[in-house]
Amino acid sequence: MEFLPVEVIGNILSRLGAARDVVIASTTCKKWREAWRNHLRTLSFNSNDWSVFHELTTSKIEILITQTILQTTGLQRLTIIMDDVDEFSAAPVIAWLMYTRETLRQLHYNVRTTPSINILEKCGRQKLEVLALAHNSITGVEPSYLKFPCLKSLSLSYVSISALDLSILLTACPKVEVLSLVNLDIAMSDAQTTMELSSVSLKDIYVESISLDKFVLEADNIEKLHLKDCTLEIFELVSKRTLRFLKIDDVSVIQLDIGEGTENLEVVDVSNFTIMWQKFHHMISRSSKLRRLRLWGVVFDDEDEFVDLETISACFPLLSHLSLCYDLREGPLQFGLHGPFQLENVVVLELGWTVVSDMFAPWVEGFLERCPNLRKLVIYGVVSEAKTHEECQMLAFITSSLVRLMRKYLHVEIQFEYE
Repeated sequence: MEFLPVEVIGNILSRLGAARDVVIASTTCKKWREAWRNHLRTLSFNSNDWSVFHELTTSKIEILITQTILQTTGLQRLTIIMDDVDEFSAAPVIAWLMYTRETLRQLHYNVRTTPSINILEKCGRQKLEVLALAHNSITGVEPSYLKFPCLKSLSLSYVSISALDLSILLTACPKVEVLSLVNLDIAMSDAQTTMELSSVSLKDIYVESISLDKFVLEADNIEKLHLKDCTLEIFELVSKRTLRFLKIDDVSVIQLDIGEGTENLEVVDVSNFTIMWQKFHHMISRSSKLRRLRLWGVVFDDEDEFVDLETISACFPLLSHLSLCYDLREGPLQFGLHGPFQLENVVVLELGWTVVSDMFAPWVEGFLERCPNLRKLVIYGVVSEAKTHEECQMLAFITSSLVRLMRKYLHVEIQFEYE
């Protein structure tokens, strides 16, 4: 160990990450203390890493963080995540950010400050590549002053920001590729009912727990779109046929428009969502490269609608992973499995029920007959704590039927997942 270059020791300490572990390791000898001061690149203060954080007062935590940071030079990644701290004083937070701004490339910060400060103004904008900010407010974004030429990943969680400031901020990040927006408090002006975001570089966006009248995203190079727990009247995506991954989870939206450029979609995952099947299918029907399709817990806007599996087979010839779970009804069940179609490339099949029904086993059998190359079948079911005698009998009947059915398909691995 004594022959290790001090730069290598600095890399070792940086991989430890947690501030407590770094400080303890740096006491090994004079050489390790030098590495801590001059070659440490990563430092993390996380209340989950050290139980003592939960016992300290806020002022003592501020002092501890200040003393530790000020003994380093050249920090590139700083993480401060304190779940039990309500607020930090503004002065020490400003001191941390000003001290590290010339070298900092990644900042993860989730503690409120009092009085409130604009962290965007204090952090090192010229070199910052990753910014994850939570439980703070952003106001008065000035595009001519706030520019982040190197920022590639931006994450805002539980942040108060106006729709205009968010739009300006995104414009000030010409290289941003990943954007995460979680539970934002979005202020809208009286004349503004639409939030419009535009980015040429954006490739991946995750939006969770946001309510808006209209959300328009213009992203020419977007590849991944994930909406979760959102309430939107209108969502509109404008892109140039680059979208590859689409996931919609527990979203309420009246009008969903992802444009005509869906031909490169490879994954579509929709769950806990009310859909108009004909319209939704038309939206993704050009996705001839689709490999994974998941429709889970979906509700049809029209009770006479059904998932036309023959059309799915024709439109998505490369489909290899199919997951379906919705309320089975006699009419749609018969139409859905109508015709001599084959799902030639499906090797993994996941089927589930929302309401236990004696039609489930015939439904499964219909799929097995149409998936000649199937390797794995996963059955998902919901078993309530208080079940009637009839429900218990139905579950027993389904299980017995599936056991008998699988004797005909010994080459298929079957797995049961009940919750």
